Amino acid sequence: MALKIRLTRGGAKKRPYYRIVVADARSPRDGRFIEKIGVYDPMKPKDSGDRVVVDIEKAKEWLAKGAQPTDRVARFLDAAGVIKRAPRNNPTKALPGKKAQERAAERAAQTEAASAESAEA
Repeated sequence: MALKIRLTRGGAKKRPYYRIVVADARSPRDGRFIEKIGVYDPMKPKDSGDRVVVDIEKAKEWLAKGAQPTDRVARFLDAAGVIKRAPRNNPTKALPGKKAQERAAERAAQTEAASAESAEA
């Protein structure tokens, strides 16, 4: 059975509140879980101490049993010092798409041609 340490959403509409749970990877996001090991309240300020509360000992036990944390939970566990998460970097993510690059090249060519015409006149 593949285990995941992941978030389940609760709270009201536009007021999210998450529980950090250990669940079977095949179960639905908000469905059945094995054990609750913490909570995450994104509505609290980032510097608030109780924004993320994780039972470190339970998390270590489940990681030893082979549970895999999701990326967001891995960030929380890394901040708590339980696991080491490799930093991710995708510098090409911010680059415009192929069509946008083509449009930008066309615009640059048009402005260059217009400036060359004005320089001749």
